[in-house]
Amino acid sequence: MKSAPFEYVAPATVDEAVRLLAEHGDEAKVLAGGQSLVPVLALRLARPGVLVDVNRVDGLAGVRRDNGRVRVGALTRHAAVERDPDLAAAVPLLARAAPLIGHFQIRNRGTIGGSLAHADPAAEWPAVALALDAELEVRSSGGQRTIAAADFVVSTFMTALEPDDLLVAAWFPVWGAGAGFAVEELARRSGDFAIAGAICGVQVAGPAVTRAAISLLGMGSTPLRARAAERRLTGARPDDLDLEEVGQLAVADCDPPDDVHASGSYRRRVGAALVSRALARAMREAQGEVQDG
Repeated sequence: MKSAPFEYVAPATVDEAVRLLAEHGDEAKVLAGGQSLVPVLALRLARPGVLVDVNRVDGLAGVRRDNGRVRVGALTRHAAVERDPDLAAAVPLLARAAPLIGHFQIRNRGTIGGSLAHADPAAEWPAVALALDAELEVRSSGGQRTIAAADFVVSTFMTALEPDDLLVAAWFPVWGAGAGFAVEELARRSGDFAIAGAICGVQVAGPAVTRAAISLLGMGSTPLRARAAERRLTGARPDDLDLEEVGQLAVADCDPPDDVHASGSYRRRVGAALVSRALARAMREAQGEVQDG
């Protein structure tokens, strides 16, 4: 199919893009990588009157470190995240999640901001942002503000962004020494969206786990934070933990959907196993072992 007719505009600055969004309101859609939007337009599931192409906007792409955090511009391509060694050292979860996103053609064009704003519950970036307590930098006609990742995704394909909001960057914390991270997911084929997935991070100091972060993807209408499992980990000695039990605890309150890809009960079983596996890898890294792929 072909998309419905629309007006195409290509602003050169953030201010111009925000002005256009404010002017056209609900009639406007932002085009970044287009890996989600273009198929939706072709199927006429969305019929915007105006397409605001931000690819020419200066300063929307790129990575920089600032005061214990890393700022990733919204127009930064998945492939750039995947290949940046400094970013991988500072925020390992970004580099480990990126290769799981679609196929290399999608990673070459798709953007981190586009994925976050699309808010697919089976996508990696919203779950990574949730696990790391990222902050999302937003510009609008009213100025600049930040939205916590926990408040950003409202439901499937729905976020806290207003019609005149432009997502300009995501800020991720740098955990530092004694941290370990892992991403595990199950998909029917390489490049497919995950049936279920787990994003895990732990930090160990002395004999105990001092910080834990677990988020789940494909397990609900939004990415989910496994708070009860995180509490079970925090303060515990790694050798005393039953990670299978922690995995079960992580999915205990989940109500995964039934669909053509998998039943909810299957997703729950797989999710528990993925959490256990990811935690085992993250724990080994936090204790000084080399990450195993």
